[in-house]
Amino acid sequence: MKPFLLLATRPEDVAADGEYEAMCRFGGLAPDQLHRVRLEADPMPRVDLDAYSGVIVGGGPFNSSDPDDVKSDVQHRVEREMAGLLDEVVDRDFPFLGACYGVGTLGTYIGGVVDRHYGEDVGVVTVELTQEGADDPLLAGVPPAFAAFVGHKEAIRELPPHAVRLAFSPWSPVQMFKVRENVYATQFHPELDLAGLTERVRVYRHHGYFDPEEAGAVVARASARPVTEPMRVLRNFVARYARA
Repeated sequence: MKPFLLLATRPEDVAADGEYEAMCRFGGLAPDQLHRVRLEADPMPRVDLDAYSGVIVGGGPFNSSDPDDVKSDVQHRVEREMAGLLDEVVDRDFPFLGACYGVGTLGTYIGGVVDRHYGEDVGVVTVELTQEGADDPLLAGVPPAFAAFVGHKEAIRELPPHAVRLAFSPWSPVQMFKVRENVYATQFHPELDLAGLTERVRVYRHHGYFDPEEAGAVVARASARPVTEPMRVLRNFVARYARA
């Protein structure tokens, strides 16, 4: 099988390695089947899409909607590199799954409105499928409504007409969407279980997502509901697009 490519931007090794391990575990991938590039550390190398089964973008500290003058040089570089890659991904309709930061990246690229209006507290939300989502192969086996972990400072406020909304939540109108047939993004985290969320709460407690003194309460609230379904999206993506 051709490997999948994970484009990561988390500078904290614990969070970055935890994300990679979770992508492997819930995607059903061995380490040699998921090639990771940490964009926060080095420029994106030349990506030959024909060498991969698909591209996955993980989460990270960057907010696409931040003013240009507050973005770091690294973020500006990553955004340029991602836009260049998306030129080819979207043009070829190449398998792509953006999680968390992938929503801002792909949403901005296709002309959607991404801002902080629908930012979400860290915790569990109920995600509901649209009719298009219920019929989509990446959501096969996922119930019409399910619990998922979120926690973002920005979200998509409005999609352009050529994008298809697949899922939403009571506060965030776009929890998952696609462009063409094979280019997807999720606002919710398809790679997070409670252990993973707990680790990220610890790592990012001083990054402005919540009051640092409330970290224990954040985890306690998140543990009140089981989260079991979002991982199907990652597994379905791998199963659908794995190529010899």
